Amino acid sequence: MSAAAKGTAAVRSGLKKLLGRAGFDIVRSTNARGGVDDFLPFEATMRAARSSGLSVGDYIDEVMNGTPGATQATIDELRGLGVFAAAPSTVLEIGPGSGRYLEKTLKECSPGRYEIYETAAPWVDYLVDTFEVVAQPTAGCSLAPTPDGSVDLVQAHKVFNTVTFLSASRYFLEMARVTRPGGRIVFDVMTETCLDPATMRAWATKGGAGHDSYPAAMPRQACVDLFATLGCALEASFPARMGFASTEVLVFGKGA
Repeated sequence: MSAAAKGTAAVRSGLKKLLGRAGFDIVRSTNARGGVDDFLPFEATMRAARSSGLSVGDYIDEVMNGTPGATQATIDELRGLGVFAAAPSTVLEIGPGSGRYLEKTLKECSPGRYEIYETAAPWVDYLVDTFEVVAQPTAGCSLAPTPDGSVDLVQAHKVFNTVTFLSASRYFLEMARVTRPGGRIVFDVMTETCLDPATMRAWATKGGAGHDSYPAAMPRQACVDLFATLGCALEASFPARMGFASTEVLVFGKGA
């Protein structure tokens, strides 16, 4: 093995040990104490991605998570549902982390404004410099800087299975608030459809080492009912891979 290959292998091994997640997907913490950089160190990840010849997003999918094509599969599903067909002029993403969904979203549409709420400073700087997005100040539970009814597409991927029930609920209220009438809200949660007995056993035995709060489950009907009270109807749903398991992506449309 060449010195370069050994270096790449060492970085990958170090990252996996640091993550200590045995099949977990990349976690996006949305509390003010940290962020995705706690679980996905910026410098080490960038070096490893460059060494592999892959984009950052593809490196995370293929090498770190062992789920090649997972991000693109979600984007493909959203395209098929017409989420990008309306050519959203304003997009807001909660917890973009490394930007793997952000990058692919921008290949599907060309919004004039793309806001992000992310707590990990190194990744925020990277996303702003690379994609010219607008980074909003965040406390990890609010979208306060964004005006009511100002966003065409609000999305969050692999976020709400990593935070507490209260944090997710507060964000749900905020997502509905900032979405304009006719806009879309897209996010994934670990609902009961993702938790058959075999999967629960797998999480209990393979996951949770050092991260007993992850993944966080959320009742599907509770989400649907809450958004209904906020004028948002469920339009579609589909499963998305997450490590050895899955989450459920929900697509809501906000009424006029």
